[in-house]
Amino acid sequence: MSRVGKSPVTIPAGVDVSIKDDQISVKGAGGTLSLAQSALVKVSSNDGKLSFAPTDESREANAMSGTIRQLVNNMVLGVSRGFEKKLTLVGVGFKAAASGSKLNLNIGFSHPVNFDMPAGITVATPTPTEVVIKGADRQVVGQLAAEIRAVRPPEPYKGKGIRYADEKVVIKETKKK
Repeated sequence: MSRVGKSPVTIPAGVDVSIKDDQISVKGAGGTLSLAQSALVKVSSNDGKLSFAPTDESREANAMSGTIRQLVNNMVLGVSRGFEKKLTLVGVGFKAAASGSKLNLNIGFSHPVNFDMPAGITVATPTPTEVVIKGADRQVVGQLAAEIRAVRPPEPYKGKGIRYADEKVVIKETKKK
């Protein structure tokens, strides 16, 4: 059995998990998330813990038990604590402004770049060169951060562009004569 799939998911106070035939739903202070249940994994709940076991001895069922366990764990953490990604804008005149569910980026193009946030995602700009994306769904937060970064990824000679807050950009040496 998968090492990840063996460890149970503890359900904190204030989080409600419901297991139906085809869906696992997690409800908490951060919202409601749901996941389609796989036929290869048997999910059981007892004493505030969720346990995951493969239905047969196949390799796919073993792998899927760890995958489903981690996805459910991310849902539980998302509705209780939430997830966030921080982006930093590096460059002269680069700035970001958040208003409601929109993000406006001025990053050296002749036009501003606008992003509409999906439902359940909030965006904030504590300073004009920082963007903080928060939400309950880990996949959506990470995907949105990657899409924003892809507009102007950091270039290797000066390091200008949009980067994750904890990202290290290796600066290349310029060409010598």
